[in-house]
Amino acid sequence: MQIVNRSGTSTKQIILIRFIAILAAIVVSSIFIGFLGYNPFTVYQNMLKGSLGSTIRFRATLLEMIPLVVTSLGILIAFKMKFWNIGGEGQILMGAFAASFVALRIDGIPDFLMLPLIFLAGFLMGGLWALIPAYFKARFGANETIMTLMLNYIALQFITYLQFGPWRDPKAMGFPKIANFPDSALLPKLFGIHIGLIISILLVVVVTWFMRNTKKGFEIAVVGESFATARYAGMNVSQVILFAMLLSGGLCGITGVIQTSGVNKTLTMNISSGYGFSAIITTWLSGLKAPMVLLVSFLFAILLQGGSYIQSALQIPQSAADVLQGMILFCILGSEFFVRYKIRFRKKEHPNNGGVSP
Repeated sequence: MQIVNRSGTSTKQIILIRFIAILAAIVVSSIFIGFLGYNPFTVYQNMLKGSLGSTIRFRATLLEMIPLVVTSLGILIAFKMKFWNIGGEGQILMGAFAASFVALRIDGIPDFLMLPLIFLAGFLMGGLWALIPAYFKARFGANETIMTLMLNYIALQFITYLQFGPWRDPKAMGFPKIANFPDSALLPKLFGIHIGLIISILLVVVVTWFMRNTKKGFEIAVVGESFATARYAGMNVSQVILFAMLLSGGLCGITGVIQTSGVNKTLTMNISSGYGFSAIITTWLSGLKAPMVLLVSFLFAILLQGGSYIQSALQIPQSAADVLQGMILFCILGSEFFVRYKIRFRKKEHPNNGGVSP
């Protein structure tokens, strides 16, 4: 058995592979659900009902989608350069920290400037946090996967320290809670959902345009293909890496701003909620294409919201719901292997004459 690159994969083949993967996910998940003693059709029906079955549930699904979209766009820029940014969680947290610092620690900001300032602060702080591994990658060739991953835990412990220490609200009766944002720092709502939905859609358009039509977007793609080619073309690879990671971390920082200002209305150590890791999956499934991020993130949000609903509606344990989600994702992500590679079987050679056995 030999694994070889699949060249010239047609759109029809890709669609067929994806369709088979979805069928495999349904079959495998149904077997698992059956072993738990539940009717698979009832479970799937309730997952759709829990995510799309009413206006409130649909809004909850959109609220899950928004941070996935924005974070995925940030991860996409890094992945396009083949810089494996696993630090979305930390960049979200540090963006949320900067937004909270502006909203809670700086007095005298006019109301009309508050939202622009917290978004600017969140973008810059998320970008600066991402520049740390970018600098060491560009300067010393350090492993960005390990560095971005470890920085997640530093950011988490820092926010935890603030929540349980100097930023604890004295009015919270001893509960480890940071004070709520003032009204001027809260995202306004449109159709019952904060305007983070509009922001996420606009960012999809901006990132799509940036990657397709700007010199910097082209340079990021070329560096991702080959450092040698980029240098031969006269590009400053180190500058491209630093610029791309400033954008990547900045977009993740904006997710932190949206979650603090639009959802939690304060800073907590759980503000990222695993979106930094989930966005890695949605980014990869989107094929590193910004418009597809919107669709994939919406489908992933249905899976997350539906998984939460069946825990209460059908009394399915959280661990079982997580396994169910994992099995579905495993099958869908596994299809990427067959999109990029194919398995070739060869007849076994005869050990004596070196020929092919009949």
